[in-house]
Amino acid sequence: MKQNANLPSVRSGFRWVAVGLSLIGVVACASPPPNTVTTEPSPTETAAPIAQEPAPQETAQTAIDLENRGTGGACQFVEGGFGPQGQVEVRAEEVVSGLEVPWGIVFLENGDLLVSERPGRLRLVQDGQLQPNAVATVNVSASGEGGLLDIEAHPDFANNRLFYIYYTADRNGAVVNLVERWQLSEDGLSATPDRVIVDNIPVARFHNGGRLEFGPDGMLYVGTGDASSPDISQDPNSLGGKILRVTPDGEIPSDNPFGNNPVFITGLRNTQGFDWLNESTLWVTDHGPSGELGGRRGQDKVSVATAGDNLGWPILRACDSQEGLISPALTWQEAVPPGGAAIYTGSAIPEWQGDLVIGTLGSEHLHRVSFDPDAPYRVQTHEVYFGGANSLGRIREVVMGPDDELYITTSNCDGRGACPADGDKIFRITR
Repeated sequence: MKQNANLPSVRSGFRWVAVGLSLIGVVACASPPPNTVTTEPSPTETAAPIAQEPAPQETAQTAIDLENRGTGGACQFVEGGFGPQGQVEVRAEEVVSGLEVPWGIVFLENGDLLVSERPGRLRLVQDGQLQPNAVATVNVSASGEGGLLDIEAHPDFANNRLFYIYYTADRNGAVVNLVERWQLSEDGLSATPDRVIVDNIPVARFHNGGRLEFGPDGMLYVGTGDASSPDISQDPNSLGGKILRVTPDGEIPSDNPFGNNPVFITGLRNTQGFDWLNESTLWVTDHGPSGELGGRRGQDKVSVATAGDNLGWPILRACDSQEGLISPALTWQEAVPPGGAAIYTGSAIPEWQGDLVIGTLGSEHLHRVSFDPDAPYRVQTHEVYFGGANSLGRIREVVMGPDDELYITTSNCDGRGACPADGDKIFRITR
């Protein structure tokens, strides 16, 4: 749930870009199409220890039934492709071009955008134009998937000008991931570091996580990767392969599920997207294996999670189930893998209201997932948008703006896509 630094609409005047979509069918739990089946659990390939379960917590949020969440029977496994073509006609409007691997967006109160670029630059989009000078340059170690990743505004940004960044730093040869708080100048043209919020997050060339979100409880949630060491995802004493939860000042909340520990959810490989169904329940996306653990591939997934849950990496595969672990709601045979994710709360595309919208990197499309309103751990339909000939390329960030429109960033210039002459872009997805 991205904090917008608020609240007037983002400036208009964007270039119209795409797209009339062809219309095919949708997947439904009761009658899945041939390329979507639910599998029976199969034997797991690893004996990695399971993270110790926290003591059950009382919550005020008891409205939805999660009794069957995480069982293999509630999981959909997509075989062959990624899903049916989307049925709702939408288009992409180009907001700005000329970026280099934009990872995150903060919407400023005057309609401007503050954008993080993975090579280490904080960029300002002012009056719809990318400003030539960086607001700040962060000293990053930009090897592989590391660098300057997400950016998130403080809930009280309008008064304190504080924001957070997740980045990879080289400290005299010791490389770490960390979350740091910064302050933006009043004119928005410069920024300075304030304090470290979370330090010594495991790092590797691949699987650095990097997503930052403030939750409805006012706490900062941090998605981390397993740093190419799968077993640390099951270790509650490691910050890798987790979703962490801290206060805006970096303290550990007293109600965290593992006691005096920032760990909130375990068993993740490389999450880059999550959002809140309600105050206590998240929809979480995660990357599946890419050749490790006996050559396993694909199996990227969407899960429903609450405090203290273990989402199963590296123990579960596809729709497996095992006591103490949460099976996904949706997973694919082919590699997706997912970037950012946001629940659509706008009015421009009413058919998407309340659905999870996911950017994908390898499969280069936007994915819409609808959940059963009576059983929100179960996928009702899922669809592909901007795929094939209409593709915008690799989609990294997915975020709702203060104008109730959906925004995405591309990562076509990250070394894995086709980088156009005018670089990476920000798009608005609308009618």
